[in-house]
Formats: sequence, structure tokens, C-alpha cells
Amino acid sequence: MMLAPIIEFSLRQRLIILICAFLLLLSGLYAFFTTPVDAFPDMSPTQVKIILKLPGSSPEEMENNVVRPLELELLGLKGEKSLRSTSKYAICDITIDFEDGMDIYLARNIVNEKLALVMPDLPPEVDGGIAPIVTPLSDIFMFTIDGNLPEVEKRQLLDFVIRPMLRTIPGVADVNSIGGFSRAFVVIPDFNDMAGLGISISDLENTLRANLSNSGAGRVDRDGETFLVKIQTMALTPKEIGDIAISTKMGFLHIRDFAKVVVHYRTRLGFVTKNGIDETTEGLVLSLKGANSSEIIKQVRQKLDQDIKPLLPAGVHTHVFYDRSEFTQKAIDTVTQTLIEAVVLIVITLFLFLGNFRASVAVGVILPLSLSVAFILIKLNGITLNLMSLGGLIIAIGMLIDSAVVVVENAFEKLSHNRTTTKLHTIYRSCKEIAVSVVSGIIIIIVFFTPILSLEGIEGKMFRPLASSIVFALLGTLVLSITVVPVISSMVLKTQPHKETYLTRFFYFIYTPALRFALKNPKTMLLGALIFLAGSLSLFPFVGKAFMPSLDEGDSVLSVDSVPSISLNQSKDLILRIEKTIRENVKEVKAIVARTGSDELGLDLGGLNQTDMFISYIPKKEWSVKTKQELLDKILKVLEDYKGISFAFTQPIEMRISEMLTGVRGDLAIKIFGNSIDKLNELSAQIVEVIRGVRGSSEVFTALNKGLNYLYITPDRDAMANVGITSDEFAKFLKSALEGIIVEFIPTGISRTPVIIRQKEDISTNITLIKSLEMTSKRGIAVPITSIATITEVDGPVAIARENSTRMSVVRSNVVGRDLGGFVDEIKAKIAQKVQLPPNYYITYGGQFENQERANKRLSTVIPISIVVIFFILFFTFKSVPLSLLILLNIPFAITGGLIALFLTQEYISVPASVGFIALFGIAVLNGVVMIGYFRELLNQGKSVEECVFEGALRRLRPVLMTACIAGLGLIPLLLSHGVGSEVQKPLAIVVLGGLVTSSILTLLLLPPMFMLVAKKIKVV
Repeated sequence: MMLAPIIEFSLRQRLIILICAFLLLLSGLYAFFTTPVDAFPDMSPTQVKIILKLPGSSPEEMENNVVRPLELELLGLKGEKSLRSTSKYAICDITIDFEDGMDIYLARNIVNEKLALVMPDLPPEVDGGIAPIVTPLSDIFMFTIDGNLPEVEKRQLLDFVIRPMLRTIPGVADVNSIGGFSRAFVVIPDFNDMAGLGISISDLENTLRANLSNSGAGRVDRDGETFLVKIQTMALTPKEIGDIAISTKMGFLHIRDFAKVVVHYRTRLGFVTKNGIDETTEGLVLSLKGANSSEIIKQVRQKLDQDIKPLLPAGVHTHVFYDRSEFTQKAIDTVTQTLIEAVVLIVITLFLFLGNFRASVAVGVILPLSLSVAFILIKLNGITLNLMSLGGLIIAIGMLIDSAVVVVENAFEKLSHNRTTTKLHTIYRSCKEIAVSVVSGIIIIIVFFTPILSLEGIEGKMFRPLASSIVFALLGTLVLSITVVPVISSMVLKTQPHKETYLTRFFYFIYTPALRFALKNPKTMLLGALIFLAGSLSLFPFVGKAFMPSLDEGDSVLSVDSVPSISLNQSKDLILRIEKTIRENVKEVKAIVARTGSDELGLDLGGLNQTDMFISYIPKKEWSVKTKQELLDKILKVLEDYKGISFAFTQPIEMRISEMLTGVRGDLAIKIFGNSIDKLNELSAQIVEVIRGVRGSSEVFTALNKGLNYLYITPDRDAMANVGITSDEFAKFLKSALEGIIVEFIPTGISRTPVIIRQKEDISTNITLIKSLEMTSKRGIAVPITSIATITEVDGPVAIARENSTRMSVVRSNVVGRDLGGFVDEIKAKIAQKVQLPPNYYITYGGQFENQERANKRLSTVIPISIVVIFFILFFTFKSVPLSLLILLNIPFAITGGLIALFLTQEYISVPASVGFIALFGIAVLNGVVMIGYFRELLNQGKSVEECVFEGALRRLRPVLMTACIAGLGLIPLLLSHGVGSEVQKPLAIVVLGGLVTSSILTLLLLPPMFMLVAKKIKVV
């Protein structure tokens, strides 16, 4: 046997083994303290975003002039999974998701090449490009600039002082600006004066452009020295811009003679409000994909406090309202505390069963060493220490101890009865006796976790670190149990008789008569077990299904959607009123920061009717309600008077994960594909009504993609030709009156300020004034625009969403009080019954449900394959098909316990619960392997089948109970924990604890009589 020489070498070279163990411990500590820490594994796909802006363009113009030409080039790229786009007023977002494993820089290069090909064909005013290398989870740190300072100056401070300094921090991709006023030099012409002077908008634009840049003329030498020649033609201040001369039919005049030049601001696409008081300016730090967010935040805080704070004006300060590292630390603290509690419980359990401190030490030494192996391999594989990887180690603790329990318990027992051989030889024989069973059992557990390692998509990225950490620790245990554990046992265990502890004597007292009954009535036991199995499995339809339990992040995000046609000022007033209502009526709310519309980088497209309110709370012990859900219901209750406004709660990370999955938020996202926006709106409204009638639906919502007011100005080409006005001049004139024309950017100190031609603001707020506008033709004729164009008011789309080049509408819903799987099944049936889809229209179901379906499909394929592999491992271990099948019989009985536990606790079958079942299978099979292996060992000693089964079952009572109790008690802290992240681990703990009860009973009461029946019919030695 190849394991025997390893055991023998370890016992002969104990000093070397101890030195190696010490070095392993030191390496593990180093890995633990140097591995990056995060709340979650990096779940983001390889994703490239293109953000393009076309000032003044409607969503349909963005779609036709920008998105569609790009889609033709971007569809079918190497490794591309999906192509999504959203077109809104003046901006579009195109998102390309690539296959996992695709290098992000290669993906960006591929997209950049296609973008470069298309850009020359797009309108010349299109601005933008590929977004920074960020992920949907990159927004790790948010702050506002507070103090007695005008918002335009706050924005200048953020854009040109704070942002450049924070971008120097390694790992910071960018700092996004939201809210405030972006300063501009605005040239406000008097159109009537321009008409009288014969000046067109093009004349004004060309004159400004010619005087807003410097140039070099070369160099000149004098007396052996060289002078660089710089032509100073750039106007740098509003006064200098007003002094620029322009040719008119009255001769040369200055721009100030027919226009005002003022310091104003650019057209705003959004705003930020705070605590129902007033506007503010927000900065959002974005981390690079794969960067250590906790370390970045630490450096950001240092930079803000040490370098930036002294530069701020008196009375101005930054206020942090979201810090991802705080959530990360709470999650890590929860797992760390649970890990410590689990270790303490396990040590106590060891002593209660063994009644011997030395034996407990021999078993316990495997824990820090196995964890050291896990930490080293976690670091080497680029995995962070997070909720999942550390949670995996908690799950693994019981399994890590199991192998050491079997080794030490057997050595402990042998030494207590040894009278003839040396202690070292006794240890060697005892370890050799069970080595094959221990090693094969560990390999079997590792194989059981391969289905988790094979998961795809977000569920794979979430749970692979968990399974990996378990496998890493088990690999360490596999080696340590036949090397270090025998060595420690030989050094701490004594050759002396021992008395059973009160606990083990109690279990022997109960178990002995039960075992005798089972051995006398094997068929009765089998029949009873089958009836129990059938009854338990009948609970399956009554246990709900879900993808992931909701994780309480602490802070909340309240999404607010109002009417699409709302103006910026009306929207601001509405949001301030909502904030004030919440603050005055819900005392648990500590602060509210709300952002409406789009950000500067265009990473979070939103209309003026769309708001995300970040809500933080006072400590939970000060709440007047018991649960978070009650608090959210309380907030929604005080907002019931806001009619026509949609409210939906989510959380900062949860919101981004939902968007990352399907581009929308919600537990369930139903996408309707088709061509007509009106028809998509109609179908969406029908589906909303269907969902609202289904039990468990909550916050059902579809974006009202109509009702945005459009003013269609349609020129009469013949009339324009008669007065000498071209379509381009007509469009440029209207743009200068409303959105404004950006002529040039000029340096002003540390910033660059745009020079914009734009009419007074009152024109853009009054349709009557627009109709009264007059423009100047090239012939110098003043022409009212109503004489050359018709103006009509119509409704139009707020935004146009597309996926893989097809328009779509989305209905989203959250689920409360029932399982997601059953909820979706009911909705599918009702939609099929009540919603009639026209030809070429179709529906898909996404969100969390999509991940659940994919995970279930993957696991249903891979788990049976794993069981087949385990069968062959068992066959090669025992050389017997019946015995291998007998051991696998533990699996269905383990399932029953987990299923009953889920049913009783009203938990759902989710991915964490599935991980629990897989861990349970491994423990159950390991117990069977150890029990059957010992039966065979006794048969080899020449004892009868009845003798070996009775003696072997009694002899294995303690290790089986220790295995079950250690694995179960190790998970008790997970079950009782209420810290951040505990929601993900609880279903797993419930499944394992429930399954351990039934599988242990099976191992102790059904396996012995079944082995006896098999052994009497076939040769098993």
C-alpha cells in the first residue's frame, strides 16, 4: 500500500515533519495578512461600455444616427455574449458583454477598432468613446462637497482639484461627477440685432472659433539664441470675448455690440440633493476591474484628509455617505467571528467525546495547518478573502477535523489496549489501518465539490471561491492526516488505559439495544427507512426555490420614477419634498443623498424623472421597528400620498448586480422584444397587470416609455430656399437658441471652460418665445421661423432600449413572501393565457431567476456525473459493487434531512442550500466509508459477519457521532449569526444540520444490517 511508506517516513522523520509544519503555519499567516480583502468575489463579466453624446438629440435620433450604425459593426465580435444599448436625450450607452475569461484589454481593443471604423460616419458633433475599465460594482466610495460655496464653484473644485488628485491613486479608474453646475462662458446674442446687422449664427461661430485659439509660427534666432514665436489670438475672459471684432453689413463691430458674454453653466443632465434641504455636488470614486477596493478606499480617505482638505476653501468640506469598505469589514468580521466560535465549539466537542486533552490537541492541530494550506492556495490563485471564500472555510472545518478524528481516535483506542508493541509501532499500525478509508473519503468529498467549481455565470463567480477554499483546505487535510497528525499523536498520546467519557457512555447505552434490534430485524429497518425516505421526498414540491437569499447591506436605495415629461426644476422640487417627507416621518433615517438624471461620464444613464435615493440609517438598536422590511414598509407608507410616482427599494450592491445580470434591476426581469414602441408599451402594461395579480409580487414596474413631450419643428424646404436658408443653418440656429453650440474650450487656470453660443434661458422654458424667433438668412433678411416651418406638439419615447439589435421593453418585479421559482412558473402560465403576442414579438425571462435556472441546469448535469465518479472511487477502494452502492445509499437519506430542515424553517432551495447538500453528501459518504472499511478490517481478522458488524458498529459509534457533532456544531454559529452576510450562509447550515441527523442515523442503524445482508451473500474481504 503506497500510503504506508508515507506514514512510516513521517514517524521516522518527526523533526523534519514538525519543521515543515511550522514553516507551513508561518506561510499561511503571511498569506492571510497579505491577501486582498473584499465583501464579495469579483462577479463582473468582461464588459466594455461605449458612452456617446450628441447634444440636443432625441432618443430616436440617437438610435438612428449613432446606435444602429455602431451595432452593425459590433454584432458578432469574437467572444461576444450580448450587445445592449440605451438611447436617451443627448446620450447613449452601448454595453458589450464578452465570454468569461476574455482578456479585458483584448476586448477593449476589439471594440475600439470597430468604433474607430464607424466614428467618421457618425454626425461630427458626436463626442465620447469607450468608458474607463470599470465594472458595475466599481462605485466603491461616494462623497458630497458641503459648505457655503456656490454649486458652480463646488463643481469646479471637484472636477479640477479633487478629481485629478484622487486619480493618482493606484487602482482608481476615475472619479465621476454628479450634480452641481459645470461652468461655461456663454455668448447670448440678440437675434433681432443680428438680423439687422446681417450676421448669421455660422458667422458668429466662425469668428469666435478663429479668436479662441493660439498657434505657433515657428522660431527666430537672435545673437545665437532661439525664440519660439507664439501668436496670442486667444480670448481668455468674457470681456476679451466681447471685444472680438466681427464683420457686418454696417462694418466691423464688436461681439459685445449685439451679444452679452456671461459666466454661466452648461446644460444640465442631472442633479444631486441632500436631506430635503438643497442641491449639492457628488463625487463617486470608481475602482479599476480587479483592484483591491478596501486598499483603494483607505488611500482615498488619506488623500482627502491629508492632501485635499488643506486646499479647500474655509468652511468647505467633503462628507462621505457611502464607503464600500465599511460593508466589507462588517462582512469579514461576521465570518471571522463565526469561524472563531466554530473552532471553540469543536474543541469543546472533542474534549467531551475523547475526555483527553492530549488527544484533543492531536486532532485540533490539523485546523490551523489545513487553514494555512487554504490561505496559501487562495493567495496563489488570485482569490480575495471575502464572504464566500472565508465562509467556505467555516463549512470545511467539520470536514477537516473528521479525518483527524478518525486517525487520532483509532490511535487513541489502540494505545489504550496495547500491551506488547512500542507506542510508535502502535501509532503506525493504527494509522495504516484506516489510511485508505480516510484518504478515499477526502477525495470523495473533493469530487463532490466539483459541481460547484463547474458553475457558470454570476453564480459560478459567486460560489467558486467558496468551493475552492473548501477544496484547498481538504487537500491540506489529505496530506496532513497521514503525515503531521500521526507525528503529533506519537508525541502527545500516552500508552495507558482510558475510561469512556460520560457522554460516550450515554450514547453507548442508547445505541447498543437499538443496534441489536436493527441487526435482528434488517428487513424491517429497510422498510421503515424506505417509507421515511418516500415521505420526506414528498415535501419537495412544498419547498420553494430561489437563486440567492437577499443580503442586508445596511444602506438602502429607493428608486423613484415620476412622469417622463417633468422638467429639471420640477423634478428637483419633487425629490426635495420626498426627502423632507421621509426625514420628518421616519426617525430611523439618518441621511438621504439623491441623484437624478445622468452622471458626467454617462455610466449611469437616467432621465430627469429617474432618481436613486441613497438612504442610511441610525443604529438598529435605536429603531422603533424590529426588522429592515418593516422599516422599508414604513417609508413606503409615508410616501403613499405621492400619486403617480413609482417607488422601489433595492441596495447599493444588489442594484448593481441586478443591472449587471440583464441591464435592469429586480428579482425578475421580463423582456418583451419587438419593433413598435407603442406596441411594446401596450404589452408591458398588460404584463404589469398580470404580475400584480400574482401572490408575492412587489414593486412591479415598467418604465413609462411614452409621455415625453416632443416639439416637432418641420421646415418647408421651398420656403427656406426662397429666403436663402439651408437646412443646416436652420438646425444650427435652433440649437443655438436652446441647447447651445459649444465653440471651443479655453484654459482658465487649472480648468478648461467651454465657450457656448446660447440664447437666454427663458426661451427654452417658453414655447411661445420659440415660435416668435427670427433668424437671418445669408441675404441679410430677417425671417420668422413660423414662416418657414410648422411647429407641432406630440408624445414620444423617453428612452429606447435594444438588445442584440432589437428594440425591447422591460417589466421588473421583486418577490416577497414566496419562492422565486414558483412565482415565475405562475407568471409564465398567466402571461401565456392572458397576453397575446403579435407576430415577430417574443418574451424572455431574466434577472435572478435566469441565474437560478442556469445553476439548476448545470448542477442537475454535473452532480450525477460526480456521483458516478465517486462510485468508481468506492469500487477501487472496496473492489465491490454492492458495498459501493451501499455507501452511496447514504446520499438520499442525507437529502431527506436537509429537505425536512428547509421545510420546517421555511427556507428555499437556493444555490447556498445546494452547496449545503453537496457538503452533506461528502460527510455522509465519508462516514459510510469509515464504517464499511472497519467492518472489512474485522472480517480480515477472521471474525464472523455478525461479530464484526456488531463490534465494528459499536467501535465506530464514537467517530461517527464525533464527525456529525463536529460538522454540525461548527455550523451552529452560522445558523445563529445575524451579522452582515449571514443570510447567504444560513440555508447552507440548515441543510447540513438537518441532513447530518438523518445520515448519521442511517450510518449507525441501517448500514450495519444492510452490510450484514450483503456480506452473507458475497465475499467482501
